[in-house]
Amino acid sequence: MIETEKRIYTEEEIQQLNKKYKSLSIQERIAALYDDFDEAEVMLTSSFAATSAFLLHLFSEVKNEQKVYFIDTGFHFPETLAYKEKLTKLYNLNVSSISALQEEYEFTVKDETYKKNPEFCCSINKVKPLDLIKKKFNVWVSGLMEWQSDHRATLDIFEMRGEILKFYPLLDITKEERDEYIQKHQLPFHPLVSQGYNSIGCKHCTIPGEDRSGRWNNSPKTECGLHL
Repeated sequence: MIETEKRIYTEEEIQQLNKKYKSLSIQERIAALYDDFDEAEVMLTSSFAATSAFLLHLFSEVKNEQKVYFIDTGFHFPETLAYKEKLTKLYNLNVSSISALQEEYEFTVKDETYKKNPEFCCSINKVKPLDLIKKKFNVWVSGLMEWQSDHRATLDIFEMRGEILKFYPLLDITKEERDEYIQKHQLPFHPLVSQGYNSIGCKHCTIPGEDRSGRWNNSPKTECGLHL
């Protein structure tokens, strides 16, 4: 991996980026990203969940060689891993899986940490593995959309999160616009969507439900911690 020079962005620079990208279409936003940043600066992550094909199809059209990072928690549904393989082949994606240290993952299995402390389980199996590579990049692309949760409704297209600039090209896309794009391009849904799962994470923390209501059932938790 090519080392990139770490950049710190001022509030004014971020405001200028938001102003520039706000009026662009989602395709134009992704194309503009590579005008303003080098590919080596960009970290793209995907959970290969419910409608991950949306963002991945867009990137495959604009920058097919862009590496896609998948956090393999060790607790994914078999359907999620099959969906990842399907999309990887379908769009010729450059996917790289990252995961927790084996001993730390095994601790959460034996301890059943997800039952008593899902926050800690997410920290070990999602947040920490990504933190180890995040420092190598300047921009982190994610497919979050405003309508998915109260927290996501407070975001901007660009914003600093710690020492990395977050980029949400789909942020202001409505559910209807997303579904229209999916229908137009005949994008495949995650196989569990047809069973009522509309937000899909680890198998022990996900049940069928509308939007993100099926995540961390019976818990006030709405985010795994990656995007906070």
